[in-house]
Amino acid sequence: MPTTVTTRRPTAAALGRQERKVLHAVGCGLRDDEIAAALAVSEDVVAGHLARILVKLGLRDRAAAVVHAFDCGLVVPGCGPRPQAAGPVVRSAGGPRVEISVLGPLEVRLGGRALDPGHLRQQAVLAALALCTGRTVSQQELLDGVWGMEPPVTNVVPVYIYRLRKTLRPGGGPESVIEHDRCGYRLSAGGVEVDVARMEALVTDASAADRAGETAEAVRLCSRALGLFRGELLAGLPGPFAELERLRLTERRIAVVQRKSEWQLRLGRHCEAIAELSAFSAAHPLNESVAAMLMRALYRGGRQADALSVFDRARRRLADDLGVRPGRMLRRTCQMILRGDEAGLVPGAGLGGFAP
Repeated sequence: MPTTVTTRRPTAAALGRQERKVLHAVGCGLRDDEIAAALAVSEDVVAGHLARILVKLGLRDRAAAVVHAFDCGLVVPGCGPRPQAAGPVVRSAGGPRVEISVLGPLEVRLGGRALDPGHLRQQAVLAALALCTGRTVSQQELLDGVWGMEPPVTNVVPVYIYRLRKTLRPGGGPESVIEHDRCGYRLSAGGVEVDVARMEALVTDASAADRAGETAEAVRLCSRALGLFRGELLAGLPGPFAELERLRLTERRIAVVQRKSEWQLRLGRHCEAIAELSAFSAAHPLNESVAAMLMRALYRGGRQADALSVFDRARRRLADDLGVRPGRMLRRTCQMILRGDEAGLVPGAGLGGFAP
C-alpha cells in the first residue's frame, strides 16, 4: 500500500468548505473545467481555490494535492468520478486505434498486433497517461508519479515520450496518439482505447439495466466488465502513481463483484454468487465488505453455519494480522444472521457499497 510522509504538514481541516470540495474533486482526477461545472463557479475561481490549497497545505503542485487527498482520507480509492468514465468511448474514423490494457500487466496493441512499450519506467509513464485520459499530465506529475522521492538525475520524461510516440504511431504514419502542449502530455481522445474506460462503460450500462428492471442483463454486463481484469494490476510497474491506481482499481473490482452478487442473489442464483465471493474472500481475506457479502450469500442459500464460519475466520485473521476487531458492518451482518433477520439480509439492504 502506498505511503506518503506528511509529518508536520497541515491537514485538510485547515481548508474552507469550498476548498475541501475542490481538493476532493482534484483527488478524484477531475479537470478544472469539470470542477467548475460541478460547483457552478468559473474556472478562474477553481484555479484560485487550488492555488490557496497548495499554499495552506505546503504542497508543491497538483500531483502532490492528489496524493494528499488520498492520504488525509478526503478521497477514498475506488470512489468518486474519474475522467475516463465521463462518457462513452469515441471511435476514431481514421483507422485502427491503439488499445492500452492496464487491468493486469500493461499491454499495448494496434490492430490486434502487440506493441513493445519499452522498459518498466517507460511503461509506467504510458500507464499514467492512459489512466489520466481526458487531461494533460505535466512533466513534473510524471516525474513525481513514476519516480516518487527518487527522481532521475536528468529529466528523462521527454526521452520516454519520444520513444512512446514512435511506438504508438498508427500505421507507421506521421501522427502519434500522444499529444504535447506547453502544459504537458495527453493521449489523443480519438486514437486510444483504454480497458478501464471499457470496464466503466459496462458497469454504467449494468446499472442502467438494473434500473430498467433487467437484472439478468445487469449481471451479464458486470461479468463482461470483470472479464477485462487479467491478473495483477499494472504488474511490476514502479512509482507511487501505479501503487495508488492498483489500490483504487482493486477496490473498484471488489465493488463490481459485490454489486453483481447482489443482483445474483436477487435472481436466486445463490451458488453462483457464493462461488465468486468465496474466491474473492480468499484473495482478499482482510476485506470486511467482501466477507460480509459472502456471509449474506451463504445465509440466503440456506448455509447459516458456513456464514458464521466466515465471520469467525475473518475475525481471527483481522486479530492476527492487524490486531483489530471486526468492523461495524461485519459485526452487524453476524448479528442479523444470528437473529435470522431476513429483512436486513436481502440484496440491496445497504450493507455493501457501489458507485456506478
